Amino acid sequence: MNIIKRMSLASMVGVLILSFLGCATQSTTASSLSKVSVQLWSVKNEVKADVKGTLQALANMGFKGVEFAGEFGEFSENPTGLKSLLDELGLQVSGAHVHFDKLSDDNLAQTVAFYQAIGCTSLIVPYDERAFSPVGVQQVVNELNTLSEKLAKVGMQIGYHNHAQEFNDYKQNTYWDFIAQSTHQNVILQLDVGWVTYAGKDPVEYVRRYPGRTLTTHYKVRLPEGTKGKLPIIGQDTIDWPALIQANIEVGGTRWLVVEQEEYPNDLTPMQAVEMSKKGLDGYLLKL
Repeated sequence: MNIIKRMSLASMVGVLILSFLGCATQSTTASSLSKVSVQLWSVKNEVKADVKGTLQALANMGFKGVEFAGEFGEFSENPTGLKSLLDELGLQVSGAHVHFDKLSDDNLAQTVAFYQAIGCTSLIVPYDERAFSPVGVQQVVNELNTLSEKLAKVGMQIGYHNHAQEFNDYKQNTYWDFIAQSTHQNVILQLDVGWVTYAGKDPVEYVRRYPGRTLTTHYKVRLPEGTKGKLPIIGQDTIDWPALIQANIEVGGTRWLVVEQEEYPNDLTPMQAVEMSKKGLDGYLLKL
């Protein structure tokens, strides 16, 4: 009888341990899921016309954050007021696209002060044509490294955002690989999935190639030339989103999945297209 009791007790302990481990695994996975933001360039005209109404509509769609693209409407000189609005709507700032000229020695202090006031810690250079030329790419790398050191002192990070041209061949690899391998580890590699696939590359491979560097990722569709029967809407395209999401979670160190919409098929308005892509992404995230 004592043996049976001991076996029963051992079985119960085993079940409890397995249950605990299962819960811990689920909790870890859930906590590692990135939040979903939207790049406001997707709805730039709406932001210019009515920043309050646009942000409210995006919050109603379920977005947890926004990534600014240089347009602040009536709040261009009032970051404190913008932060109050964001707080009221339950929105965080996942980052901002800021060109190098705004980060020059003459402008850096003012730029940093504005973005700090709205709670933004990630400044991403959205485009620089030097990044896909043999001489220019080294200049871009140098500037990113210098800015990474300056911004680290104020608790911020610099990053770079790709287009298709960064995936042109360079030094037995690509310009993007050169940027990734030549910049400090705290420089964010903001992968634009649409442009990566348009360039004929695999975004999953690039997230996994540079662990911990893809802190924000643009979830955008840019269909390769000649693609038929698909739309530039998440979930109606050709991208393996589940594999990408898994790579972001497991390897990328990704904090934010940033929906970006630059094409509006079937006469959709920009807001309608953004909402459709958001729903498509939510469908994948719910299956995890």
